[in-house]
Amino acid sequence: MFQTTLRLRPYSRGFYLITEAIENALKACTLKNGIVHIFIKHTSASLTINENADPSVRTDMEAFFNDTCDDKEYFIHTYEGDDDMPAHLKGSLLGSSVIIPLTEGRLNLGIWQGVYLGEHRDHTSGREIVITVVGT
Repeated sequence: MFQTTLRLRPYSRGFYLITEAIENALKACTLKNGIVHIFIKHTSASLTINENADPSVRTDMEAFFNDTCDDKEYFIHTYEGDDDMPAHLKGSLLGSSVIIPLTEGRLNLGIWQGVYLGEHRDHTSGREIVITVVGT
């Protein structure tokens, strides 16, 4: 088994490809085949897999989730600001982890797939991701 924690720089609200950062963290792993579990340690951000080529997909995803979750007058959980409850909802809808096969030491993603960080807060100090590999 291999496990490491990846500290991501602060991002503004939106969706960001973090596949390369994950691949760089995996360079320390000696396992060649198995399962990679990637978990974000925050309730106001998310991980998902989607289109890695056209950035308009990330823009459209941000617009959709903002339209779906933001500015609801009935929210009472606003301890850290107006973006607090919407960020928690987006994190729950998208999820806190992804699982990807590891093949010959590389993430076995489809040609158009990448791992996204969904940053759902206006301002953060960065995010921590735990990467665990089980395999041979």
